[in-house]
Amino acid sequence: MRAIAITNQKGGSGKTTSAVNIAAALGRSHRVLVIDFDPQANATAWLGIKDGGSGLLEALTDGRPLAELATPTETPGVEIVPASAWLRRAEKSLASEPGAETIFRRALLKLPRRWDVVLVDCSPWLGLLTISALTACSELLVPVEASTMATEGLAALTQTVDKVREGLNPALKTIGILPFRVDERRRVDCEVVESLRRHFGRQVLKSVIHESARLREAHSHAKAVEQYAPTSRAAKEFRSVAAELSRRN
Repeated sequence: MRAIAITNQKGGSGKTTSAVNIAAALGRSHRVLVIDFDPQANATAWLGIKDGGSGLLEALTDGRPLAELATPTETPGVEIVPASAWLRRAEKSLASEPGAETIFRRALLKLPRRWDVVLVDCSPWLGLLTISALTACSELLVPVEASTMATEGLAALTQTVDKVREGLNPALKTIGILPFRVDERRRVDCEVVESLRRHFGRQVLKSVIHESARLREAHSHAKAVEQYAPTSRAAKEFRSVAAELSRRN
């Protein structure tokens, strides 16, 4: 069972959009579990769950099994462990807990093998939840918006990942950097993508997610673009990302 953390230390980088829509694309041929590890619960809402409750907090603080929290969605092949604002209490509750960074990893290891892929949608800020996700997962996907500020966030994340590898999870590898919200009409977008490929080489996926009104519409309808507009460019691009990640296993 693959466990992939999806994060970037800059908000608005497309991590939740990536998590939801990659899950839907993978769900065509795999059993996928999304774990919403962000107290903002955007992935939870996007996949049609109105109230995530306190279950995920209980999994971290009281040992409640994650499998009990897996909730079906209307997206074929996809279940979710939902989040809510309750998750904000986790950092304070676990602050004095020895080995707090490894609690989520232990919970993840107890998951039954009924899923092929687990996607963890991380919080956009660096804290215990994000460090716990990086400690628990063996793979990392980093969506990067086509902007100079986003690439600066990637540099900060790279330093964090190096520290996690050194002290907590030497098996962690970056499975891909995903150029996101690319508008080919803007010269700066093309330059950012070229810069990413120049500096990070094969780590940058060949697949690119372009700016898309269909994605925004899909979000407003609480549907993955795979269900909302399956013939759209965005849906095809996310299927391309899913296929590329599968080949990189």
